[in-house]
Amino acid sequence: MAVALVRTKMAFPRSRTELVSRPRLTEELRRAGDAALVLVSAPAGFGKTTLVAAALDEGIPVAWVSLDARDGDGTRFWTYTLHALEAASPGCAGVALALLEAGNAGFEEVVAGLVNELSVRSDPLTLVWDDYHLADAAEVSDSVALLLEHPPPQLHLVISTRADPALPLSRLRAGGQLVEFRAADLRFTAEETGLYLNRVHGLGLAVGDVEALESRTEGWAAALQLAAVSLRGREDATAFIASFAGDDRYVVDYLVDEVLDQQPTHLRRFLLDTSVLDRLCGPLCDAVTGPADGMPGSAVLEMFERRNLLLVPLDDHRRWYRYHHLFGDVLQARLLAERPEDVAGLHGRASGWYDAAGEVEAAVRHAFAAGDLDRAADLIEMATPELRRQRAEGLLRSWVPLVPAEVLARRPVLASNLVGALMASNHFEGVSDRLEALERTLASPPESLTIRDEGEWARLPALVATHRAGLALVAGDVPATLAHADVALDRAAVNDQLTVASASALKGLASWANGDLLTALHGYQAATQGLVVTGHVSDALGCTVTVVDLELQRGNLDEAQAAAERALALAEATAAPPGSPGGVAVRGIADMWTVLARVAWERGRTEEAAQHLGRAGDLGEAAGLPQQPYRWRVAMAHLRESEGDAAAAAALLAEAERLFNSDFSPNVRPVPAVLARLHLRIGDVAAARSWAAAARVSADDDLDYLREYEHLTLARLLLLEHHATGDPHHLDQAAELLERLQVAATAAERTAARVEALLLLAVAADAAGSADEALSRVQAAAELTRPGGWVRPFLDAGPRAVELLGQLRGEARLMEALAAAVGGTRRPAAQRVQGPPSAGGVEPLVEPLSSRELDVLRLLGSDLDGPAIARHLGVSLPTVRTHTQHIYAKLGVNNRRAAVRRAHQLHL
Repeated sequence: MAVALVRTKMAFPRSRTELVSRPRLTEELRRAGDAALVLVSAPAGFGKTTLVAAALDEGIPVAWVSLDARDGDGTRFWTYTLHALEAASPGCAGVALALLEAGNAGFEEVVAGLVNELSVRSDPLTLVWDDYHLADAAEVSDSVALLLEHPPPQLHLVISTRADPALPLSRLRAGGQLVEFRAADLRFTAEETGLYLNRVHGLGLAVGDVEALESRTEGWAAALQLAAVSLRGREDATAFIASFAGDDRYVVDYLVDEVLDQQPTHLRRFLLDTSVLDRLCGPLCDAVTGPADGMPGSAVLEMFERRNLLLVPLDDHRRWYRYHHLFGDVLQARLLAERPEDVAGLHGRASGWYDAAGEVEAAVRHAFAAGDLDRAADLIEMATPELRRQRAEGLLRSWVPLVPAEVLARRPVLASNLVGALMASNHFEGVSDRLEALERTLASPPESLTIRDEGEWARLPALVATHRAGLALVAGDVPATLAHADVALDRAAVNDQLTVASASALKGLASWANGDLLTALHGYQAATQGLVVTGHVSDALGCTVTVVDLELQRGNLDEAQAAAERALALAEATAAPPGSPGGVAVRGIADMWTVLARVAWERGRTEEAAQHLGRAGDLGEAAGLPQQPYRWRVAMAHLRESEGDAAAAAALLAEAERLFNSDFSPNVRPVPAVLARLHLRIGDVAAARSWAAAARVSADDDLDYLREYEHLTLARLLLLEHHATGDPHHLDQAAELLERLQVAATAAERTAARVEALLLLAVAADAAGSADEALSRVQAAAELTRPGGWVRPFLDAGPRAVELLGQLRGEARLMEALAAAVGGTRRPAAQRVQGPPSAGGVEPLVEPLSSRELDVLRLLGSDLDGPAIARHLGVSLPTVRTHTQHIYAKLGVNNRRAAVRRAHQLHL
């Protein structure tokens, strides 16, 4: 996981019975649901959080995120946001979360994935960002602005903040898409002040006293709360209230002084000591400040809550709390002013408690706050192996800028840990310099170094070579990758399975990029074994995905299936049984069902493939590795095409291309080429030609394994062009290209490419009138596919290839398998593509749209509402509605979103 989540940050604020009902505000906020953004902006202590929580409709799911200063990091901000959305409405942010956790997608892609997922949901959902001002950094505001540019109608967005965010508020305001609540709106009226002071706090103040206090505090909720605390037990309430003067800041300062001064010494010290904590629980407070006059921390916190002493509960179990932000700020300022020498010790004790509790992120944070760099370094160094196992490279990366170079210069294990975290997160800038510094450190006398993890110290020489291999791979230097990986293997100790696995995987990647599938396979098999032994199960599943790919490219369907089934059994054995405590959730289980679907598809078992893909889909993309979102869509596209729904297949492939993640693997089956093959199968030669031009692929290219799939796709295009035009030049080009591809694939033992080339050569020979050559090519392909019941190459080569196979003797079993595959392909009549399809495989309109209807349709794809569209076109609203009804009827849809989607499919 990229960010260690604090679940209470996503907890909905607990309702409190002592609140004053404010229907004038809550009802107005509830009516603002149609706006793109509800902004509640006011200074500290104006009751923003309380108002928003009270106004939310209980019938609509709510995703609540309480932000803090660390959430200015875009990855952390969106991690909490997407997890909160998933918790509120499961399945609404899975794609976006998978993109974010993969670490390779920009925030624009993450937001686009979220918008797409929410747009197809029917139920409304509210998202609240509380204390947004604490996270309003550039990368956060830029990505939120993207969400506001294309807001899904199902999402109600609420921002609570002390300062206006860096968002396009003026544009939203001008478009009627912004509803605002300001300090003037949130101020308590005299009536609300009276209810709060007398009914909630039972102070029994006279009307004049209430009005005076309301006037002096200007309805500021926090000041009223502090005043109520100070007024308890006073007999001179009128004189106390009359003595107030000055602006709000001085009033609040005075009230805080009164609150603190009226607390017993031990409670006052408790308040100041625990102000260094952003969350409070009894045991943590005990560790930081000790018992308060014999009272344990939990009892003190419960007493503070009962006294309404600006303590905010974070759960329903009275375990975790936080101070009101305003109160906490004042407490911290007082602590620094009165006892600055104690601050480091308080943070140090907090770090120790969190370390013992197993919360490494908080332990490290407090160690840094204490200025104890050595302790922070110790914690990071010792926690890294488990964090790597959890795929928490993002957390490790967040500590990189906090560790000075002079600390790393004497801590080589820590330096290597942070280099690994940067590389695993696709951050390579400066990594080479860090490695050079690390190598200089290794040349230092051992007695001058600080080592906490002796096991990692022993692995360090091999780890440095592994890092070098990774850098060479990223730079495209295959020979250097192999050389450094070999050095790592030579340096690895006998029991250092993790280094062997890492170096073997890097060698496998380099060999795969060169087209040496056998060497790549051996590397990945060794990597998988090492990862299983060391407990890196998710990484082992990721390697298994590649093993299956390589086995399929080598034509070994049985071996591919066996590898996937072994990995699936491992994942299911590692995962927690339903309802059992203490199990480990394994990312990658969904990937295993997807690769099993791929094997079933190659065998022509469509129903079985559909079942496997259904299992993967049910698990959700959160149970998948970085490549799962796009791989699943490619597999589903094949399934939809087999059912006759070319439009759905094309849409899935377009989404797969957007979600593509190589995860360092060579892109040997580019999604645009997969889409081009779909266009060829539905007869859209023009779209396929456009792909070839964009891909810059030609029949005269020098052959390169990384473009083998594209060249085979081009050969299919040339054969179809010959069929359409009769031009022999196209046939000659296809045959020459295919012969070169077949020779190269045969030499490198790439069986799948060889079989595809043989079958297409058979089709070409048949078209040229060379019947014997055509049968010979088919015979060669059959000999390679027969043992594994591998029928997909024949199905993809077309009906003529199957007819040629039927002319051969001794192929009855293969023909039976083909017949079963064709018979098992469901093509519902309602989904069959009828007549000449458009570029996307979508039926053209029976009745075209008029020019004015096209104008309206374009505006339906904008953020404008009906009245705004009418004003833009200079027509009445009823006229716009009439045009819209005609558009829906002609497009065969019944809502605005579907109309826009259909228009995109038809290129309107």
